[in-house]
Amino acid sequence: PRYEVGIDVGIKSFCVDSDGKEIENPKFLRKSLNKLRLAQRSLARKKKGSNRRIKAKKQVARTHNEVSNQRKDFLHKHANFYIAVYSAIYLEDLNIKGMVKIRHLLKSISDASWGMFFSMLSYKAEEAGRLVVKINPRNTSQNCSNCGEKVPKKLSVRTHKCPNCGLVMDRDLNAAINIKLSGQGSRALSAQ
Repeated sequence: PRYEVGIDVGIKSFCVDSDGKEIENPKFLRKSLNKLRLAQRSLARKKKGSNRRIKAKKQVARTHNEVSNQRKDFLHKHANFYIAVYSAIYLEDLNIKGMVKIRHLLKSISDASWGMFFSMLSYKAEEAGRLVVKINPRNTSQNCSNCGEKVPKKLSVRTHKCPNCGLVMDRDLNAAINIKLSGQGSRALSAQ
């Protein structure tokens, strides 16, 4: 393992790390929604207790299972990558249950499965003797990773532009660097 990394999870891209690696969000559920809708519609039309209803029910379950397996495979591969390459991984300690209550983000956050990714990273890190540190997410995307100046921006603004030091970079990359710096700072404090 090389060194340390900060990971910022998101909806636009699944995650961006402090080294600049961006992993696209596969959106498995969104891609399978049409197939799922058709299967559920078919199930709704079948007579209760009939053999055709049983068949249709199995089809709906199979489609859900397909999405779940694709997601788990994706998460395992990326968790394995981070565990193999880095000795310390810093993540935001997000309140995912609270975030899911925001209705327009519910499906996207659930589809991304950040919680499952975090728990995979944690248990794989424990097995491999790596370190996973969760840090307070407060202002990770607002503060400038270069000078520390707070640069307030809405969620729709995707580029970080610091008026203080002139740093211009992707908002998620800036957040990932802040997560790494904050994690290193908290580790240094706990070591004292």
